[in-house]
Amino acid sequence: MGLMDWGKAQFLDILEWLDDSNDTMAWRFPMRGQEIQTGGKLVVRESQEAVFVNEGQFADCFTPGTHNLTTQNLPILATLKGWKYGFESPFKSDVYFLNTKLFNDLGWGTPNPIMMRDADFCMLRIRAFGIYSIRVKDSKSFLKNVVGTNGLFTVADIQEQLRKSIISKFTDALGEAKVPALDLAAKYDEISDLLRQKMDPEFQTMGLECSKFFIENISLPEEVEAMMDKRTSVGMMAPVMGAYTQMQVADSMPLAAQNPGGMAGMGMGLGMGVGMGNMMGQQMGAGMGQMAQQPYPAGNAPAAPAASAKSLKEELTDLKDLFDSQLITQAEFDTQRGAIMKKHGMA
Repeated sequence: MGLMDWGKAQFLDILEWLDDSNDTMAWRFPMRGQEIQTGGKLVVRESQEAVFVNEGQFADCFTPGTHNLTTQNLPILATLKGWKYGFESPFKSDVYFLNTKLFNDLGWGTPNPIMMRDADFCMLRIRAFGIYSIRVKDSKSFLKNVVGTNGLFTVADIQEQLRKSIISKFTDALGEAKVPALDLAAKYDEISDLLRQKMDPEFQTMGLECSKFFIENISLPEEVEAMMDKRTSVGMMAPVMGAYTQMQVADSMPLAAQNPGGMAGMGMGLGMGVGMGNMMGQQMGAGMGQMAQQPYPAGNAPAAPAASAKSLKEELTDLKDLFDSQLITQAEFDTQRGAIMKKHGMA
C-alpha cells in the first residue's frame, strides 16, 4: 500500500451489525476502503455470531458479547497473518455476521398430489401442507456450504430448496409410517417427529437445524371425501331411524290396548303383517297350479253344481231344534214356520 493510499484508508474502531430485517441469515461487513483498527472492538449481539475470514480461510468465531480485537482474541487470524509478536498496525479481514435466531412460520406444501397405499382405499392421492422453523447451528458450515461469497443471504434464498427436500422426506416418512388414511389426522405429531429425524442429516450438512416441524393438514381427493361424507350421513341416520321405529311402536301400544283384541291383537297384527306376503305367495302358487291342471280353456270351465234344497220336513225339524234350544222366541218360530209352509205351497 502506498503512502497516499494509507492516508486515505478509514480505520474501524467498532464492528457491529444492527439487523432491522426479519429474514436476513448472513451479512458481510463492508470492508471496502476500510481497515480494522488495532485494539478495536467487536460487538456481537444476542442471536448473532461473527466469523473472521482471511483470504478465503475461516479464522476466529465470536459469540455474543463485546470483544477486544487483540492477538489473544484472534489466535487463528494471527497465525494466518504471521503475527508472531502481536500486531500494531490496522489490518483487513472479511467479517461475516450470522443470525442464529429461529426463523419461524416457514411454509411447506405439496404442489402435486402424493401417491400412497392405503388399507381401506387401496391407492390414494393426498396433499399436505404445514410450517417449520430453522436456525443456523454451525456458522462455518453454513458459510462454506450455503452462503459462499454472497454479501447478503436471506431465508428466501434457501427456502425453495428446503421445501423440495421436505416434500421428498415427507413421502418417505409417510410410506414408512403406514398409517391408514382415516387415522392420519390423529398421527400428525408422530409423522412430524419422524420427518424431522429424516431431515436432520441433510440440514446438518448445510449447518442448519430444523427446530420445529408441524403438519397442519393432510387432505384426500374431493371424490374420496364425498364418499366419506355419504358414509358418515348413512351412519348418522341409522340410529335415528331405529329410534323413530321404536317411537312408532310405543305410540301404537295405547291404541292397540283399546281395541277388542288388546295387545294380543296388536301382536297378531304384527305377525300377520310379517307373514302376509308368504301366505299370498303360497295361495297364488296353489291357484296357478290348479289352473294349470284344468282341461278346459280359460273361461269355459263348467260351474260347480248348486247345493240341493232341503225338504219341508227337514226345514221344520231344524226350526223346531232352534226353538227347543231357546235360540228363538215363540213369535219368531211362528213367523219362520209360516214362511216355510208358504215356500212349499202349504199355506
